[in-house]
Amino acid sequence: MFYKMIFAFIVSFTMLNATTNIKNLESFRADFTQSIKSINDKIIEYKGEVFIKNTGKILWKYKTPIEKNVYILNDFAIVDEPELEQAIYTQLQSEINIIKLLNTSKKINENLYIANIDDTDYLIESSKDTNEIEIIKYKDKLDNSVEIKFENQVSNKEISDDIFKFTAPEHYDIIRK
Repeated sequence: MFYKMIFAFIVSFTMLNATTNIKNLESFRADFTQSIKSINDKIIEYKGEVFIKNTGKILWKYKTPIEKNVYILNDFAIVDEPELEQAIYTQLQSEINIIKLLNTSKKINENLYIANIDDTDYLIESSKDTNEIEIIKYKDKLDNSVEIKFENQVSNKEISDDIFKFTAPEHYDIIRK
């Protein structure tokens, strides 16, 4: 389930590029709040920040309710879980086809877009004033309602490659999937 969430985040960011017509986006950083509402109306909320470079490097830094860092390089991911003192290394099932994603987003109105990837509809809302992506909504494969809100977005500013490097501490358990 967690890896499906990672995939959804990657899809969400890629659609962010598509909807704002930022074809030459070199980097992106934002704070995010992700709310997941189950079919039983239970809600869990995650907060953190995301760093992305057009070279395929992505870092999702979860701050609450639990600290977790997800490093992605194209189709490979490392999930760093400091509180559990473990790191999970995994090959993702497929690399994201950015061209396909950029071309799938369709404008519904002035600040609303939709895209369908792997039988999931993503609704993207942008600010009328700044044209920045504010919210992405979708239902996941378990019928949970997911909403990701972005704040403090910064595009095309230098992000050091060092932030995307992870070295597990010696005391960590390493899990390979």
